[in-house]
Amino acid sequence: MIIKPKVRGFICTNAHPIGCEAHVTEQIAYVKSHTQPEKKPKNVLVIGASTGYGLASRITAAFGSGAKTLGIFFEKEPTEKRTGSAGWYNTAAFQKAADEAGLWSKNINGDAFSHEIKAKAIEIIKEELDEIDLVVYSLASPRRTDPDTGEVYSSTLKPIGEGVTTKNLNTSKRVIDSVSVEAANEEEIQGTIDVMGGADWELWLKALNDAGVLAKGVKTVAYTYIGKELTWPIYGKATIGRAKEDLDRAASEINKMLAPLAGEAHVTSLNAVVTQASSAIPIMPLYISAMFKVMKADGTYQGCIEQIQSLFVENIYSENPRLDDKIRYRQNYKELEDTVQQRVTDIWNKVDTETIDELTDYVGYNQEFLKLFGFGIDGVDYEADVNPVVKINNLV
Repeated sequence: MIIKPKVRGFICTNAHPIGCEAHVTEQIAYVKSHTQPEKKPKNVLVIGASTGYGLASRITAAFGSGAKTLGIFFEKEPTEKRTGSAGWYNTAAFQKAADEAGLWSKNINGDAFSHEIKAKAIEIIKEELDEIDLVVYSLASPRRTDPDTGEVYSSTLKPIGEGVTTKNLNTSKRVIDSVSVEAANEEEIQGTIDVMGGADWELWLKALNDAGVLAKGVKTVAYTYIGKELTWPIYGKATIGRAKEDLDRAASEINKMLAPLAGEAHVTSLNAVVTQASSAIPIMPLYISAMFKVMKADGTYQGCIEQIQSLFVENIYSENPRLDDKIRYRQNYKELEDTVQQRVTDIWNKVDTETIDELTDYVGYNQEFLKLFGFGIDGVDYEADVNPVVKINNLV
């Protein structure tokens, strides 16, 4: 079939297998062209390994450090009539490249929140890896089923305390308008914490620790976005922010758990980037478009692969990591500089529908959005007839 992007609002409902492979190949080339840390991971578990920062983490570990990687994800398999999800094609491309490079790599497609998938991962680790020395937790999901009770928790994107009306970039209509979001109630706040907080990260580390498959000196990271004043009303000081705060609680508990192994857990604060998750959050498309304009002009913008490559070198495997007052790894320090934020705020205050392209880099934002699904990649023939059915090797 000839595959063109089908975009509905902030969602693209299809993906291009050749384009996704080209995007993964670009990221692998970036990592291979950069200096790696002296200390390196050997056996890595990536929970949420198929897109965004999780995929970048797997690529960096495998093609930067030569690590064996076990990737866990929940993606839609293609059929002859429907494309698979971008994460499916990304993983197929990663595995193909790993096979060609002679790197050990296996994949599990399923609900990472479940006991079943945790048990399957532990079984593979015991049989083929013996132990894990880095666990990357990078899940993004709108809901989570409690593995013990069966209760389904749902997350919401709402402010806390009182409703918010704010400027917004409507990507469907390509206009600047406003969006009003009512305040979350206590049930919605708790549901968001239950989905996006640290509970499942804790469960994973407890299961791995109880199974005896964590190496001495094991490291684990979970990713977050902090932001500043512009994004706080619907992000940092809202339901998502409350869930992200729970990651700090979980990190503290995991550190206690890992103390006998001299292990460590860190929440990692990263840049705002275009992802399937961030595209759904009011404020973020306009904020990111303005931030692109400022940071690209400064030459300081980093996407997922650049951020994670730097994270491995500057923080996870550095003797002098950059930590904030909550002992988080700070990888987003350039974005949060006062001068950068002030220039972004100036754009935010001035921009209207007529000046979107002049004042922001919405074109760049839209290009990054399409690249998530394998579209708009240089060198890919989007008029060619493509077989959507692609298999993932070493899928267990």
